[in-house]
Amino acid sequence: MQTILGASGQIARELARELKRNYTDDLRLVSRHPQKVNDSDMTFAADLLDAQQTRNAVKGSDTVYFAAGLPPDSALWERQFPAMLINALEATRMAGAKFVYFDNTYMYPQSNAPQTEETRFAPRGRKGKVRAAMADQVLDEMKRAEIPVLIGRAPEFYGPGKTQSFTNALIFDKLKSGKQPRVPVRDDKLRTLIWTPDASRALAVLGNTPDAYGQSWHLPCCDDRLTYQQFVTLACDIFGQQADYSVISKLAFTAAGLVSKGAREIRELLPRYEFDNLFESAKFKQRFPDFAVTTYREGLEKIWQEWNKSDTL
Repeated sequence: MQTILGASGQIARELARELKRNYTDDLRLVSRHPQKVNDSDMTFAADLLDAQQTRNAVKGSDTVYFAAGLPPDSALWERQFPAMLINALEATRMAGAKFVYFDNTYMYPQSNAPQTEETRFAPRGRKGKVRAAMADQVLDEMKRAEIPVLIGRAPEFYGPGKTQSFTNALIFDKLKSGKQPRVPVRDDKLRTLIWTPDASRALAVLGNTPDAYGQSWHLPCCDDRLTYQQFVTLACDIFGQQADYSVISKLAFTAAGLVSKGAREIRELLPRYEFDNLFESAKFKQRFPDFAVTTYREGLEKIWQEWNKSDTL
């Protein structure tokens, strides 16, 4: 049995589809209020902050995917994320299962230096420090070698459905509602974005590849990076809308933070938008050369097709 912890998010739901499609019919989806993705899924309601509930949720698994998420609240992250991870690792250890940890890049230096699996952590801000500490804990578990462990790390998302990211919220959601898209800080720096179904497919590949364990992996992204100016222009061309957008300055974010908690919570991430974001995924592509990475044009066309389909229902 393969079990997904934190099964309500976009990555987890795409992961469940991929695991069912290519690997197993024996899936358990775990969250506080789990819902089936595939008809054959088993759902298990559990609070990952509760050690016993987590052990019960993982019992009988051979592979455990940690894909839990939390709202962008630093205090909440500090209180809950480490405890959830500790419980998940302990439960996986007791089950004698493999552990697949889905990670982000908050702990990386916010600079234009290429990011590889060997990049040293240099977190800025409270959320970055939480993610660095969690990644270190998983790396320590990997070194202990009591259970097989791997890390799959992804940069910022863009994707279909209810994908939660700056790019979706500021560009696609605005376009869909007929409003002007917005870009954070700079529109002339290269961005590496990952198509969410690609992230989930790659995580499934890694979780079902024995020699992938004991390593960190950057999940595969399109290397034909675009600036936000190019990305918005391409999106508007595909969606048949005028290529018009605005750039939100750091000063504007600071001012918004005076009245908006959401704006305050994202300020620690703003420096990364001042530089080219060069997230490298060559290691994965060399190990899995047949994995088809979605281009930015393909991804945007799929979003457009999804919009058209929803409009005709």
